[in-house]
Amino acid sequence: MSAGSAVPVPSTHLDAARDADPATRAANKAMAAKLPFGDTRDFEAAKRGLIAPVPDGMVRTESGTVLWNLSEYAFIDGDLAPATVNPSLWRMARLNLANGLFKVADRVYQLRGFDISNMTVLEGESGLILIDPLTTAEVARAALALYFGHRPRKPVVAVIYTHSHIDHYGGVRGVVDEADVKAGKVAIIAPSGFMEAISGENVLAGLPMIRRAQFQFGHLLPRGPRGQVDAGLGKGVARGTPGLIAPTMTIEKPVEEHTIDGIRIIFQLAPETEAPAEMHMFYPQLGVLNMAENACPVLHNFIPLRGAVARDPRIWAKYINDAIEFYGPHTEVLIGQHHWPTWGRAAVIDYLEAQRDLYKHIHDQTLRLMNKGWRPAEIAEAIDLPPGLAERWSVRGYYGTVSHNVKAVYQRYLSWYDGNPCNLHPLPPAPAARKFVEYMGGAAAVVERARADFAKGEFRWVAQVMKEVVYAEPDNQEARALCADALEQMGYQAESATWRNAFLYGAQELRHGVFQLPNRVTMAADTIAGLSTDIFFDMLEIRLDPQKAAGQSMVVNWHFTDRSEKLVLTLSNCTLTHRLGAWSDRATVSITTTRATLDSIVLGKIKVPEALMSGALRIEGEAPRLAALFAMLDPAAGMMFDILTPGEGRG
Repeated sequence: MSAGSAVPVPSTHLDAARDADPATRAANKAMAAKLPFGDTRDFEAAKRGLIAPVPDGMVRTESGTVLWNLSEYAFIDGDLAPATVNPSLWRMARLNLANGLFKVADRVYQLRGFDISNMTVLEGESGLILIDPLTTAEVARAALALYFGHRPRKPVVAVIYTHSHIDHYGGVRGVVDEADVKAGKVAIIAPSGFMEAISGENVLAGLPMIRRAQFQFGHLLPRGPRGQVDAGLGKGVARGTPGLIAPTMTIEKPVEEHTIDGIRIIFQLAPETEAPAEMHMFYPQLGVLNMAENACPVLHNFIPLRGAVARDPRIWAKYINDAIEFYGPHTEVLIGQHHWPTWGRAAVIDYLEAQRDLYKHIHDQTLRLMNKGWRPAEIAEAIDLPPGLAERWSVRGYYGTVSHNVKAVYQRYLSWYDGNPCNLHPLPPAPAARKFVEYMGGAAAVVERARADFAKGEFRWVAQVMKEVVYAEPDNQEARALCADALEQMGYQAESATWRNAFLYGAQELRHGVFQLPNRVTMAADTIAGLSTDIFFDMLEIRLDPQKAAGQSMVVNWHFTDRSEKLVLTLSNCTLTHRLGAWSDRATVSITTTRATLDSIVLGKIKVPEALMSGALRIEGEAPRLAALFAMLDPAAGMMFDILTPGEGRG
């Protein structure tokens, strides 16, 4: 893409992605002059120890379906970024193409570039310890096959999950057999609170997170200089079959040491950091420190764009500082479960100190301005990384950003409310938008003014004001096109891969509508089975439609014979509540079954009449009331709800 390419003008109709605007070219040129692009040490580190690349850059199923394809990124070639990609992000996109089996140190290997995350292999005395088996079984299996193609074939004796995000446990069934786990041949080790964390993030709010993740990772964007180039932590998330095998051992103490197949491992719990349940590991015999996902060579998220509970950067910095103090003097190599290692004790300590200061700086400066009465957007606009950090590649905002991390800190301490009563009870977006557009002289006048601002390169304002027109008039093609053009230019300028993906995918949906994926179960059967019965009923209860429950009440006893659990479910005041470990003499109906049977009913694998006929479910009392109860629950929601427009029923 040459500098002399035709300069675009904002479109008047919905069409394909456009070229970089002059303002975007200027912004990206300024970024290229700002950072030390002559420093190539990361490129050397990313390739160090390579034994063999991912075969053909692909992972396929036995039937030939492609689940992972690095050849899609063949366009990422050379130092010079195209005008449609921030040059700093282009650099990271090149680094994240390093892939294959790597030797890190004696007995320590990593499989990188099969997925967004890494799988680490420790060679024990008799077998292998696998750390974080990627996202899906097929990709994890392919990664382990590459390892076995170059190293002695040994049995897997342990799998360690560093934390509770699916790209660090979902592929477990591709590397071990659950029968071996049950037989005690394979240990599954995780930090304290692991299963509870999975339940909280992935179950109760799982569906909107999946939808929002489409914007964060850009799954549905075309790959290319005007589309998805990276995901910040890696190229993207692998497709395939995610699963879960519950831990057989959890790390409970703040610091805990175990010897596993001859490898001494010191576990350091780091809860409420990058994940609700997370831990670091030090391998004293090997001189290797594994920081999981708490010290990647990026600025991470305090809240990801997909959504999550706000993380605590203060304690995040503390746990990094503890790792420096406890393990830094004895560490020769630092690894993480994303990206590439750092070699050399001095370099490791320097790297970790910068990471520590990064998170603490954003936290402290946000609090400083909060205490002066500043609002979230004002603080986000004012804070940037200070000298000493800003020019370091390892803290750049390829995944999180200073801007949205500041807002996460504000939310953690003071909630969504900025303290201005005018913002306490505003109109919902669609009716407010109609009033705004009316006050501004109507949609045509607003679009005309926005075109002039687009020509000045004021893309943030154009997107902001066009959002109001689109919400006021969702079918206004000119407004949708102009909003898409503005989002696109913002994407081309973004250093953060997640911001780029969100802006470009927003532009794509404005132009072409919501891509309707086929209905599918959004939660893996393994995840459902792994839920505590307490969380399982929380999941059912949030589906109650109060209009269908109006005027009704009942008490239902449940007895799950496979878990030796009893539970009382109560419907009153259009609300479901439950008490685990209880049994009521006032029950309208009592049900005896297994959790496995109820799981299958919820997953749609069997229907209630079938379970009754087979004897898998037995009912005493007013049997029709059970069917009435299930009829009050919303059906499984479709994932592809509207985000860029008000959507049906919300206008």
